[in-house]
Amino acid sequence: MTRRIAHACATGAWDPSRTLAVTFSVKAAAEMRVRLASLGVGEQVTASTFHATALRQLRRVWTDVCDAPFPRLVEDARDVAARALHRVDAGVDEDDATVRAIRDEINWAKISLVAPDQVTRVAAVTGRCRPAGLEPERFADVYDAYEREKTARGAMDFDDILLMVCHVIEDFEEAAAAIRRSVGWLTVDEYQDVSPLQHRLMRLWLGDNRNVCVVGDPAQTIYSFAGASSYDLLAFADEFKPLAADVSLNTDYRSTPQIVSYANRILAASPVRHEYLKLVSAREGGRRIERTVYETDEEEARGVAMRIRRLVDQGVDPADCAILTRINAQQAVCCAALRHAGIGYRVKRDNGWASASPVADMDMAARLAMVEALRERDEAQESRAARESAGAGTSDAAAARRLAAKLGRVTVSTVHASKGLEFKHVFVIGCSEGLMPYGSPQPGDALEEERRLMYVAVTRAEDTLHVSYARTKEGLGSQSRRLSRFLS
Repeated sequence: MTRRIAHACATGAWDPSRTLAVTFSVKAAAEMRVRLASLGVGEQVTASTFHATALRQLRRVWTDVCDAPFPRLVEDARDVAARALHRVDAGVDEDDATVRAIRDEINWAKISLVAPDQVTRVAAVTGRCRPAGLEPERFADVYDAYEREKTARGAMDFDDILLMVCHVIEDFEEAAAAIRRSVGWLTVDEYQDVSPLQHRLMRLWLGDNRNVCVVGDPAQTIYSFAGASSYDLLAFADEFKPLAADVSLNTDYRSTPQIVSYANRILAASPVRHEYLKLVSAREGGRRIERTVYETDEEEARGVAMRIRRLVDQGVDPADCAILTRINAQQAVCCAALRHAGIGYRVKRDNGWASASPVADMDMAARLAMVEALRERDEAQESRAARESAGAGTSDAAAARRLAAKLGRVTVSTVHASKGLEFKHVFVIGCSEGLMPYGSPQPGDALEEERRLMYVAVTRAEDTLHVSYARTKEGLGSQSRRLSRFLS
């Protein structure tokens, strides 16, 4: 993507100041900017997230379309959701789980372009819009109260940023023209994850313009529950025909042939396997995939920790290792085992890096950026101190291994949160029915999403992959588990 952009700008085919590349995470956007800078166009091309791009556009045209002050961005919409729930039913129990479920369902409705007056019809068709056991009619009332509460505060949530830019482009001709002039050439990364709202905004950005390139992998659509869909990726050729090019990027430069073959096997059993690429590894050699069955979850965690301990003792940086889980609840026992083995770790959950610091209530993207910055600062300081110590004469291999163990931290992450990351050594735990796939769903969309999730977990690995599961949770034979259908 970045080389295509840089080449087009360098040859004069594109105007860099009107070139926009959008992706889904702050980290991915930052990586894109770094790569574009190394290719000589980083200062001119805009590489950003959907939300950051739309926010800049909204600020730029706001005074031309509205006399009111620019709305304040709500960092955590749970308070607004709680007040909306109280408005509708003052006697309801506003516990955190209920409020969170309502907030998440409102998010889903907005990015799926479902307005409050459409909730009951959508619920009848999809079964959604029933958070915390609410009937669709009651949820519609809470959703409407949420919007009113937010407006009364002069505030907007993250989804409103995209919705308002869509509104501006549709209803304000001059502002729409100004926005569209800034988007002469559009590139969209991770296109399999676009929501209906993001797709609508993208089409409005373009208007009659067809200078658009998208990159995506249907096999990595793992956020359907949050509104993402690979439909637009699979339908892109029809929507924008005739295409100038359709390129299959099926060469995997990350993983060994053994890991790639294992990943291909997972998708080969899919009823929609024709939609997925079959990968080919560009690497030579590699180790076989290891699979282990333990008696209990605790034994599994200890066993994985000991395997990582042996790798570290052989000189592997713990930061090159990751333990991947299906759900957040699996992580505590892993962390305890790593602590017992004397190995540092960091935890990544579905809602970002786990942290007890004062940044816990910031928006997810900002929190991730801050935690990463603090981590890099700390590690830079430790590295500098270690180099000074080495200059004093500590240079033997054992000291080097101790240094690696001190500086590096194993990543303990859910599979969802690991998307976009890669590690030399990956341990996927809990590979049993009930966890992978979660809840053992019947054949259909839910099962297919779980298959893709397993595929994403496997393809995080570069050099070695170890999969495991425990027969029982706490040695209770009556709750015996069996290997995930994806690996049998």
